Amino acid sequence: MRVVLAEDLYLLRDGMTRLLQAYDFEIVAAVDNGPDLLQALVREKPDVAVVDVRMPPTFTDEGLQAALRARREVPGLPVLVLSQYVEQLYARELLADGKGAVGYLLKDRVFDSDQFVDAVRRVAGGGTVVDPEVIAKLLTHNQRKGPLSDLTPREREVLSLMAEGRSNAAIAERLVITERAISKYTSNIFAKLGLPPSDDDNRRVLAVIAYLQA
Repeated sequence: MRVVLAEDLYLLRDGMTRLLQAYDFEIVAAVDNGPDLLQALVREKPDVAVVDVRMPPTFTDEGLQAALRARREVPGLPVLVLSQYVEQLYARELLADGKGAVGYLLKDRVFDSDQFVDAVRRVAGGGTVVDPEVIAKLLTHNQRKGPLSDLTPREREVLSLMAEGRSNAAIAERLVITERAISKYTSNIFAKLGLPPSDDDNRRVLAVIAYLQA
């Protein structure tokens, strides 16, 4: 799997490069600023980009903006954003096109290599992975209206765990209920959000995006 990596701190960039290579990822470019990132993404069209939000030259949101621009030029380009802070605006910008294949993780909440690598693979596969703390912040600052208001508390709980990138089996284990029950909840969620029958993975992405953007 081909990866473009963007991180301005050398030790972090080198560490992530070595980590991903150890899991058989091919690092086709590792850059330390926004302009170089945009060029690398458009040129290489990687299977996934792992991008720090704040990068030179101004250390604001160059990484994110370069990734968003690249997604406009290369539709559907998978992007996993890494941030030191919960930035609601950044999370919403990332999710705005509704196409999935995006992730938003907080650097200090990535606790082991398996968690990080799993997130990279999920995003590369078209999924949506969002840190639970980001989800909590979005929920705190936004009132739920429209179809989401029809969800039961349990359905909201299931949907929030879906937003973390968890499978039905993982959600069932977390909530200590059967996987069959989770399948029923997800079917209800899809129906209440007006998502027509299609590939379940695609409907999960659309449901998560609706949840985070409401």
